[in-house]
Amino acid sequence: MPMSPRTLVQRGFTLVELLIVVIILAILAAIVIPQFSSATDDTKEAALDANLGGLRNAIELYKAQHSTYPGATATNAGGTCTTKGAATVAGAQAFIDHMTMYSDALGNTCTVGDATNYKYGPYLRKAVPVDPYMQKGSVAAEIVFTATGTPAVPAAATGGWSYDSKSGQIFMNSNANDSKSRALSTH
Repeated sequence: MPMSPRTLVQRGFTLVELLIVVIILAILAAIVIPQFSSATDDTKEAALDANLGGLRNAIELYKAQHSTYPGATATNAGGTCTTKGAATVAGAQAFIDHMTMYSDALGNTCTVGDATNYKYGPYLRKAVPVDPYMQKGSVAAEIVFTATGTPAVPAAATGGWSYDSKSGQIFMNSNANDSKSRALSTH
């Protein structure tokens, strides 16, 4: 039985139908793709807030136990724990030592704790966390340290932390903005 011309036309898709499907897919892609990049920014902001919250809690706990903020006194860098008062490290490295090592009431640090002398800390288990944007802040060179009462205002988007040992304030050392146009240093 021969096919009519009308039956032959109905077997495939027309060019217009294919174009409509492609246009719909393009519109959906334009809607969905920016949502994924926004989720990445939201994740970084949440990680920054969590890292700063943990740091601020650790700093306040240190202050409650030592009556001074971490980094305000020099440390012996966790060296010989029996040599108390051997002040050899100051500034940002003292802050890191105070946060990551055991300490006595005077702020001397030791890599090993005991129930008598080095009974405080460590306040951070592994290391000072890095900022989620630039992945900096876990070493002394990446922490802008002041002892004036106000942390240094970031002049560039360098990353890491800005910390003041007199006030205990810490924030991200960056003048860049987050996805909501807020300065990262205001988190």
